Amino acid sequence: MDERELLVLGLLMTQSQHGYQINEFIEKNLGRVSDMKKATAYSILKRLNQKGCVDVTVEQEGNRPPRQIYTITPTGEEQFNQLLRATLSSLENVTPSGDIGFMFIDHLNKDEAIALLEQKVKKAEQLLETLSTVPNHGPGTGVDLSIKHRIALIQCDRDWLLQTIQQMRQPVS
Repeated sequence: MDERELLVLGLLMTQSQHGYQINEFIEKNLGRVSDMKKATAYSILKRLNQKGCVDVTVEQEGNRPPRQIYTITPTGEEQFNQLLRATLSSLENVTPSGDIGFMFIDHLNKDEAIALLEQKVKKAEQLLETLSTVPNHGPGTGVDLSIKHRIALIQCDRDWLLQTIQQMRQPVS
């Protein structure tokens, strides 16, 4: 399942857009929930066009260079609904970033390991502070749910790290 396809199709569900608009919206409004690069968005649009999920028309305004306008097709709407349902109902067993490091933490002395985990806690707290400044998009909006989910996961990670640090500081019996 490609959530990036879901993102692009979802943006086209509201209105036809040119690639620059899509990239600008992702960068300015969804940068905290997606790290999709411009080149990736354009390759997804090309792939979606080849699959019949989006139509492409060329628009020319005055002396400006021609722009490609992307419009979702009925096939694209079906693909969007299928991806949306699959994404909302699935749960992947992913290995969080850093878990492999935890497996080998015993190779460091305890003080260094604790100091590194404390650095990770500070990064989690900085990220939580940043995410807490994201303005609400309105009652019941999916963007707000996505941000709240990200905050809950980071809070959980931070709390686990703090408990782990506390346990590591306990004398070995």
